[in-house]
Amino acid sequence: MFRQNKKRISSRRHFSNENSGSQFIMGQRGSEAEKRLYDKIYESKLSFYELPPQGEITLDQFEIWAIDRLKVLLELESCVARNKTAKETETIVKPLLQKLLPFNTDNLEDKKKDYYSHFILRLCFCRTKDLRDKFVRAETLLFKLRFNMLTSQYQTKFVQSLDLPMLQFISEEEKIEFSQELYQTIAPQLQFQLNLTDEMQRKQYFQNEKFIKLPFESVIDLVGSRQVFLKKGFAYLPQFQQLNLLSREFSHRLEDELMRTFQHLPHLNEDDRLIPILTHLSTGYTISDYQQYSHDFGSDSQEGDINSQNVYSKEILSNFPLCAKNLFNGLQQQHHLRYNGRQQLSFFLKGIGLSADEALRFWAEAFTAKGGSMTMDKFNKEYRYNFRHNYGLEGSRISYRAWDCRTILSKPRPARGEFHGCPYRDWNVDKLTSELAAMNLTAVQMNSILESCQKNEFTIACTKVFENTHGQTGMEIDDQTHIAHPNLYFERSRQWQKKHNGDSAAQAK
Repeated sequence: MFRQNKKRISSRRHFSNENSGSQFIMGQRGSEAEKRLYDKIYESKLSFYELPPQGEITLDQFEIWAIDRLKVLLELESCVARNKTAKETETIVKPLLQKLLPFNTDNLEDKKKDYYSHFILRLCFCRTKDLRDKFVRAETLLFKLRFNMLTSQYQTKFVQSLDLPMLQFISEEEKIEFSQELYQTIAPQLQFQLNLTDEMQRKQYFQNEKFIKLPFESVIDLVGSRQVFLKKGFAYLPQFQQLNLLSREFSHRLEDELMRTFQHLPHLNEDDRLIPILTHLSTGYTISDYQQYSHDFGSDSQEGDINSQNVYSKEILSNFPLCAKNLFNGLQQQHHLRYNGRQQLSFFLKGIGLSADEALRFWAEAFTAKGGSMTMDKFNKEYRYNFRHNYGLEGSRISYRAWDCRTILSKPRPARGEFHGCPYRDWNVDKLTSELAAMNLTAVQMNSILESCQKNEFTIACTKVFENTHGQTGMEIDDQTHIAHPNLYFERSRQWQKKHNGDSAAQAK
């Protein structure tokens, strides 16, 4: 066994592929050859990721780079699920993109991170059809977003670098022959997509625009919406809509490459370091899993800001997500919570800034309150250890983090008399609708939330509730807007509340 492990480790040390004939030959880290290689790959700032990278990166880079790319892809999917427009999506995702996955840069490490992270996620998402479809959809969204962020000069440069045979422009004679039909087809798009409201502006733009002629099935999504002119089985695509063609080509190529990756996946089974990482990344991930906070959520809370008394205040409770409100209401009704409920609420309160001493005071008062049947002696004997253990003061001394949505959804559904779990999953339609109506949501908003619940998109439903109850005014766009953690909901709600109250006070003066 020792010899087998030694042989396996030895084979990992070098990834040179002398017989492959690949042009991807890496020198030492940061070498001139490596820099020239990536300068060539990203000459036009974008890539179709045609050839796999070769070289060595650390396991930390392998995981962190993949996680950072996942955050961007998850936020993109969340924006689409919440029906954000292209402009809103760009506003939300751009700060996250610049922070985690910058692409319009000359930095070698940024280029390597983008290239490697794409291929690492190919390994994660090639295993099943559902995962492949999910990855293709998300990567295509990212490609479209990045293309639109490029200047027209780099867009043209990128298209030329692809050398696609389908991107053949018609002659000026053919454009003149169908000029009337072509203009009538694209005029509405020039007005509403490019904001050219003046007729003279639209005609001037048309005079300079080039058209691509290709089989209509290549742009079938544009045919149904009458955005292209059809003639004898060919579609005439204006150059400003070439992104539809490019994204389709990108997704088709990626689908093929994912299948090839899947076929070669068994070769990875020998490497016991990578399989756990890949499995973890591809199953059940959420944005919140990878937040790198210095400590738990509640980083904005000052020490003593939340205590066993003011946690009952209307101001604090208004920031609770629905799952935490449900637990809180259950605790007040029953003067007790069963194990999963105690753990979920205990970790949540810890995450928002309730100290260990204040937590013990809170739970003792809640369990022994008037109307209940528990004495202080029984609380100290049966429950005190549990709450101290949650704060790392007993047992193995581990300071546990608050449960994220993935963890909550992995627990058993609540039985009668239990209040843990996710209301968007566990409540029936009537109960959830009644609760949403109490939040003063409109019928359209409620239907949208219920539709997400039916699709099992519970974090999307929670994010929609947050946006509809807090509005967009004064909300900051930072790392991500998708909410996949109850404490992230609380933190954002508290920030919005403080800013909103501050603005109201300023207006009063």
